[in-house]
Amino acid sequence: MKGRSRKKTKVGKFKFISVLFSTTLSLFIVGLFGVIFIQAKSLTKMIRENIEVQVFLNKNITDARKAEIGKQLEAKPYVLKKETGSSLTYISQEAAAESFLEDTGEDFTKFLNDNPLRDSYTLAIAEEFQTPEEIEEIVTAIQDMDGVFEVTYMSDLVESINENLLKVSLIMGGFIVILIITVVMLINNTIRLALFSQRFLIRSMQLVGATRGFIRRPFLTRAFFFGALSGLLASAVLYGILEYTKANIDGLAMLQNYELLYILFAGLVLAGALLSLFSTLRAVNKYLNMSLDELY
Repeated sequence: MKGRSRKKTKVGKFKFISVLFSTTLSLFIVGLFGVIFIQAKSLTKMIRENIEVQVFLNKNITDARKAEIGKQLEAKPYVLKKETGSSLTYISQEAAAESFLEDTGEDFTKFLNDNPLRDSYTLAIAEEFQTPEEIEEIVTAIQDMDGVFEVTYMSDLVESINENLLKVSLIMGGFIVILIITVVMLINNTIRLALFSQRFLIRSMQLVGATRGFIRRPFLTRAFFFGALSGLLASAVLYGILEYTKANIDGLAMLQNYELLYILFAGLVLAGALLSLFSTLRAVNKYLNMSLDELY
């Protein structure tokens, strides 16, 4: 009779597909929340940049004084600096009258002999200065400048944005903490179950005198590789979804921050590798410390 060939079990080998799929799915969910957080941050930044402070100037001041006020404001650290330059904009009373006419369709020059509007500067406040207290201090300081008639801004909008951002941050922070705990437990349990079939091989190696480090090494190497590969796959899927939605949804490209996205993708690869490594180390140590009766 011909003897049956028995498939050899290689040390460090475990179910590749199930571990890869579970780890990739877990990292994808974490990455999806990360993308939502990044885009929410970008949206918040855009909203904050649209909060403007209007500085109305006194009438009959010289052009030199107007230019000097503009230079003083532009030098202030609280004035938002955009990629295209400073957010400070000068609006003459003539330009303000034309804008009023376009917005309302009413020409007040027909029944008024004088233009009641004033020359003004419009500026956006940098995000780090956008607390109600700091904005009030900024408004007071500008108001005290020589040649400034009045300073206005939407105080209710600033307070509303700050309150809503705090609520959203707390809610998202809670979800992220719960999600991270769930993902760690899922990856840990998946790897522990995958290594269950290797428990007798681990014991056999112990019985022939293999050291604990020698036994652990192939498991840890494979786990690190599988975890990093899972992070790469999760990042690739996320990137593909983002590019597809960006091409098909108008305005979504404005929320993309590729610098933060690449940091997120690198974090997913690193997290996948480290989580798989530590989960495997924990599982192998558990089987190394088990008695023969416990293994059965």
